[in-house]
Amino acid sequence: MAGELKKMWFVLVVSMVALVLNLNTLLVMGQTGGGGPQVPCYFVFGDSLVDNGNNNNIASLAKANYLPYGIDFRGGPTGRFSNALTTVDVIAQLLGFNNFIPPYTQASGRTILGGVNYASAAAGIRDETGQQLGQRIAFNGQLRNYQTTVQQVVRILGDENTAANYLSQCIYTVGLGNNDYLNNYFMPTTYSTSRRFTPVQYADVLIQQYTQQLRTLYNYGARKVAIIGVGQIGCSPNALAQNSPDGRQCVERINSACRLFNDRLRNVVDNFNNNLPNAKFIYVNAYDIFSDILTNSASYGK
Repeated sequence: MAGELKKMWFVLVVSMVALVLNLNTLLVMGQTGGGGPQVPCYFVFGDSLVDNGNNNNIASLAKANYLPYGIDFRGGPTGRFSNALTTVDVIAQLLGFNNFIPPYTQASGRTILGGVNYASAAAGIRDETGQQLGQRIAFNGQLRNYQTTVQQVVRILGDENTAANYLSQCIYTVGLGNNDYLNNYFMPTTYSTSRRFTPVQYADVLIQQYTQQLRTLYNYGARKVAIIGVGQIGCSPNALAQNSPDGRQCVERINSACRLFNDRLRNVVDNFNNNLPNAKFIYVNAYDIFSDILTNSASYGK
């Protein structure tokens, strides 16, 4: 069963990459191909799925800078929570970047003009999410780091208007919320959120905060943004081990809570596109991608 789950999660990641790339093709349509990247820069926000090393030097249990992580990566472990490339590494390659997008902790000088990865393992929309694992950079902290980067871009390019025009051409991917359920709401002995909020109330609270955070991202220049929804956390190995009666059946009470969040997130994306000038936000349906994998797993091979 462990092997099957590993395959399913791998295919989920690959499918998400393919979907994001297809959507990004729409975002960059009309730009020259040439020999360089399709876009001038790529900015990444998220959690362990896309953390490329930002947690390496902080006091956290959520680290991946040791073997067997990176066992298939050139140079070995880097802080990526995978054997080799992460989804954002693949996206950067297919967008035409010569190098991977550097983590914020390593980005400096004119390197930031190509983009920065701010993701942090255990991070969530809520600041307290993941705190049982030690330090991490919540989405608010990632946004503050991005704001620092924007100030640096302004200094490099000379003025705010030039910087704003430059950033408007860049691709942004944002994937938060998974840990707000897995490492918050559904850990009742550690967090009080499940006692304070019903699943509907919690989804509303999360979306309210997430909306404000995404608007901050927009206010600091982001225009082409792919928002990745929460996956089927109730089917994750952790959820199956702790909450499934047989270790195989997905936990519906967890998945139903995720669907409440995703339904609201779709509305946020539509609202932004309808009301924010030049906004091109896209919702990436990670939940249903996983449903397709569960239903048609044989078609994906072994």
